[in-house]
Amino acid sequence: MEYNRCGKSGLLLPQISLGLWHNFGSVDDFENAENIAKEAFDKGITHFDLANNYGPIPGSAEENFGKIVQRNFKGFLRDELLITTKAGFKMWEGPYGEWGSRKYLISSLNQSLKRMQLDYVDVFYSHRPDPNTPIEETMAALDFAVRSGKALYAGISNYNAEESAIAIDVLQKLGTPCVVHQTKYSMFERTPEQGLLDVIGQKGIGCVAFSPLAQGLLTNKYLKGIPENSRAANPNGYLQSSDVTEEVIQKINALNSIAKERSQTLAQMAIAWLLKEERVTSVLVGASSINQLNDNLESLKSLNFSSEELQKIEAILK
Repeated sequence: MEYNRCGKSGLLLPQISLGLWHNFGSVDDFENAENIAKEAFDKGITHFDLANNYGPIPGSAEENFGKIVQRNFKGFLRDELLITTKAGFKMWEGPYGEWGSRKYLISSLNQSLKRMQLDYVDVFYSHRPDPNTPIEETMAALDFAVRSGKALYAGISNYNAEESAIAIDVLQKLGTPCVVHQTKYSMFERTPEQGLLDVIGQKGIGCVAFSPLAQGLLTNKYLKGIPENSRAANPNGYLQSSDVTEEVIQKINALNSIAKERSQTLAQMAIAWLLKEERVTSVLVGASSINQLNDNLESLKSLNFSSEELQKIEAILK
């Protein structure tokens, strides 16, 4: 595992980080989650990413991860972990349970620390911009979180290019620089290329890419359509069956052919494709098993693309 500098900060992130959005909640097998986390650390993944509402139920991923830390990473090992969490989406009922007010963000961080049994997190993110709260208030809350010692660094997530530029400048003036932006980015989600990556590069901010496999589309799972028990087959999931069109299936198969020529799976190539972008610091992957985690890590063995390969990929993605 190599570690990339997070923008111009002193913080280093592993090329691949582990996201706990799925598979670490109260409905999941705790022993499996614990084994995944231990395997990740043994393979050099130091960065574990959470949010207050990860579960289900909301908050349970943080509770379970806190148990994992207490059972496996106490003492000096805590200093070898980079633990991040976020607040912004709905966490509890009532007027103070979501968005970007100082009231919500600080309350949420206090709750997160209690659930994880931690004194501090390494990065605290504003999970999304709040159209009804001044960005100065939201950023001041991040500044307070860092100055209080409850977080070591501040970050933002799901902010567009214009919003990011403003937030980064506000934090800079407050004296707590924004060190990282977490954004959805994959072969099928190219929005960050429409200005956000330029802002990140110009401002010297790190970038963590989440959903690199487009909720499973960029795997071999959908090569022949929608299988049973897949995310797209679940009407309540983020990936809907309407997303898996005939055109998408054709693109997946064409990309898979290139991956085979590279002696990679489609998922491995999709992760490698993101890491070729020098402004991407780390790619955030999820894993439901140790095997899946290690399969994703295999992408690090072949990160280079020829110009011909990149041209073929672009032609498919147009």
